[in-house]
Amino acid sequence: MSYIKFEKGQIVNLEYSLGREMLRTNRAGTYASTTIVECNTRKYHGLLICPVDELGGGRFVLLSSLDVTVINENQSFNIGIRKYKGDYFSPKGHKYLEDFATEIIPMRIFRVGNVLLKMERLLVHYEEQLIVRYTVLEASEKMKLQLRPFLAFRSIHELTHANLSANTKIEPVKNGIRSKLYDGFPYLNMQFSTKAEFVHVPDWYLGVEYLEEQRRGYDYSEDLFTPGFFELEAKKGDEIIFSASTKEESPAGLKAKFEKNITGKIPRDNFVDCLRNAAQQFVEKRGGDTLIIAGYPWFGAWGRDTFISLPGIALARRKLDLYGDVLDTQVKRMKDGLFPNMGTAGHYAFNSVDAPLWFFWALQQYVLNGGKDCIKRYGEAAKSVLNAYKNGTAYNIHVRENGLVYADAPGKSLTWMDAVVNGVPVTPRRGYAVEINALWYNAVCFTIEMAKSEKDKQFIKEYDYLPELIKKSFLDLFWDEKKGYLADYVNDQEGKNFFKRPNMVIAVSLPWSMLDKEQMKKVLDVADKELVTPRGLRTLSPGHKLYKGIYYGNQEARDNAYHQGTVWPWLFGPFCEGWLKVYGKQGVQKVRNLIFGLEECMSEHGVSTLSEIHDGDPPHAPRGAISQAWSVGEVLRIIELLGNDYSN
Repeated sequence: MSYIKFEKGQIVNLEYSLGREMLRTNRAGTYASTTIVECNTRKYHGLLICPVDELGGGRFVLLSSLDVTVINENQSFNIGIRKYKGDYFSPKGHKYLEDFATEIIPMRIFRVGNVLLKMERLLVHYEEQLIVRYTVLEASEKMKLQLRPFLAFRSIHELTHANLSANTKIEPVKNGIRSKLYDGFPYLNMQFSTKAEFVHVPDWYLGVEYLEEQRRGYDYSEDLFTPGFFELEAKKGDEIIFSASTKEESPAGLKAKFEKNITGKIPRDNFVDCLRNAAQQFVEKRGGDTLIIAGYPWFGAWGRDTFISLPGIALARRKLDLYGDVLDTQVKRMKDGLFPNMGTAGHYAFNSVDAPLWFFWALQQYVLNGGKDCIKRYGEAAKSVLNAYKNGTAYNIHVRENGLVYADAPGKSLTWMDAVVNGVPVTPRRGYAVEINALWYNAVCFTIEMAKSEKDKQFIKEYDYLPELIKKSFLDLFWDEKKGYLADYVNDQEGKNFFKRPNMVIAVSLPWSMLDKEQMKKVLDVADKELVTPRGLRTLSPGHKLYKGIYYGNQEARDNAYHQGTVWPWLFGPFCEGWLKVYGKQGVQKVRNLIFGLEECMSEHGVSTLSEIHDGDPPHAPRGAISQAWSVGEVLRIIELLGNDYSN
């Protein structure tokens, strides 16, 4: 029996099945995503979604969906599905879906009349190409298959509508056609492994609706263009390959290419291997750069997320070379001691006070896992970050006389709690932030350690006094013995903010911590009591008047809840590492229970991966992006930590 399996009753229940989404990516930056019944519920869904450098490098939906109609004994069965106005679904192909599995690649079996048709789909590793294999498992006589492609040719963040600018002409290629709706796009080549007749009947399907966009308060209706349909004969035992690619293919090689791209894939037949599969889906290699995509389907390569997720994604999969390639790419993008928070080449935003400090933590994990060239490769970059902070850099990021980092840029949220509503940060956290200064102390101590090993006397002379000063100032400013936990932030205007948030847990977990064992225990106990849930840590205690337990509604409502109680799975990383640091082997069982409790998520939301966030209130419904790099990365890292240092 499949590890992840959905029963027929679950599949035909659209309330259930439309909430389960699939994602597949490749190293070229291409992805495919839809629900388990192949009804697109987001503008971000589609079967071939590619980056287009000529249009700025963003991702664009070329092939939105592909309807298959089985014609047998003078009856037609369309196994596609789309939603229209008034909760009207047409066609209703989900009712023919007999079986679904996803161990190696997504596989669906449809029964229509006396025909049993298997459909398997994959993306080619380093090409902008989707390949679908159709196998006729049962059929009493010859039949016909009709395949109708639905094209969008638009950004993942936009919707398209019927227009006169679209180029509705098609051009023949071997065993298929090619189409390009607008200038600037590549051609979409649609070809078969066998001869297929194409019937050119250009048309717009109007008012296709996306349920998730409607729920999120966005525009949710669009028109999709279809150039016509392909028709071919098939019989029992036939295997037909369909390819959608930005390059013309040789049809004779499609079957072999499909088999080659299955080889070597990790089966999704247990929790850890599901996570390992999910981890490799965040890796993108383009233009000589190696990137970690923060999440799917709408995130890009974010600096902070890259450094936090990298250890789990690379090292838990034994990919030290990948680790180095990602760090090299990030170092190339540095500016004034800062790493890009988000954006694309030429349009980077550097508004992150913590990304450069997480860089040091990522270097520490690199060294722990065999990165012997760390000093030679990244020593100068590390020192340039510290010098930038010490001397002052953009966004009023600077070190004050007390040795602590202070950051205050009006209208900006510089920490990871960065939601903004109507131009106003929801959780501004101006001034001294607890995790920023914990990361700063860790960075300074680690770099001094590196400098001593290479006998850099000048650097040691400039920085050797700082750790003691930072520690004293940090404890004086943040620690409250009576409360038994750390302030979240402190600034000149508001004084000390003691909202119970998970940021203080980071101060416990880091390799170099300013807290003693008893202080660590007190911080963890507060977090365990008020922030820990089965899906991660809340971003604010539910006892606080600003707490929002449900992440739902339009963008303003969601952004107001984003860091005001919403649960983040990635925070299990620092909490569990801190717990093991304090309790050792006595804490192993609790950590195991928390981490492996997430196995229930494998058949929720993003199938076989971990979501970005969950509601703060039970039952902690999954929300946000269906697959998030630091959620997956940090859980994999803790599993690795359990295996290495705390095995029974």
